[in-house]
Amino acid sequence: MNSNSQSGPVEARSGRQALFPNVVQFVLAPLILLLSGYFTANFLLSGQYTWARTTQTLALTLTVLILSREFVYKELLLRTESQGRARSALLYSCAIPYLIGVLVMVALWAL
Repeated sequence: MNSNSQSGPVEARSGRQALFPNVVQFVLAPLILLLSGYFTANFLLSGQYTWARTTQTLALTLTVLILSREFVYKELLLRTESQGRARSALLYSCAIPYLIGVLVMVALWAL
């Protein structure tokens, strides 16, 4: 029995395979979270709390939470094995764009 046949280390990702996680972390996630923060703040400030809008906002919130955890935090945690770096990526790629979206909506609402 060859011990190297199934228990070998996982090969490192090539540059092409590592492109998708980087695009998600630096382009898609910030853009989606920015828009999500904007629309969530719009819902909260509008005062139109219908079942349809409430359900849409809850679905949007759950979607961005899953996106943030699965495609930013866990992916970077698997690549770097550094919990601190994964948390900082979560902050910069997800939390800050979300807050910027909220602040844009609040600024527009105040005008």
